[in-house]
Amino acid sequence: MEIKVNSRHGSVRPEVEEHIRTKAEKILTYFERVTQIEVVVDFEHDKAKVEILVDTEHRHDFVASDENAEASVAFDSALHKIEQQVRRYKDKVQNHRRDTPMGGPVE
Repeated sequence: MEIKVNSRHGSVRPEVEEHIRTKAEKILTYFERVTQIEVVVDFEHDKAKVEILVDTEHRHDFVASDENAEASVAFDSALHKIEQQVRRYKDKVQNHRRDTPMGGPVE
C-alpha cells in the first residue's frame, strides 16, 4: 500500500506529514483491500483544505475533504469521514445471511 502526501500553495511541516502518514495507515484496520491513499493539502486564504482519496482493489474509491485553519485538524476530520465511508461499504459487502430464508418457516 502506498501513501502519498501532496501540498499545493505551501508546504506541510514534517511532523504534520508524519501525523498524516501514521493516521492514514489506520484505514487498513477497517478495510484491507486498500491499494493507495493520497492526501492533498491545499493552503488558500489562511485555511488548509485537506482532501483524502482512497483507492481500493475492486473499483470502489472513497473521497473526503475538510477545511480548517490547521492542516492536522482538517485531516483528522476528513479521516473520520473516510472511516465512516469505509465501514459502511465493508458492512454492505459482508455476507449477512440468516440460517433460514426470509419469510420461510421458523422452527
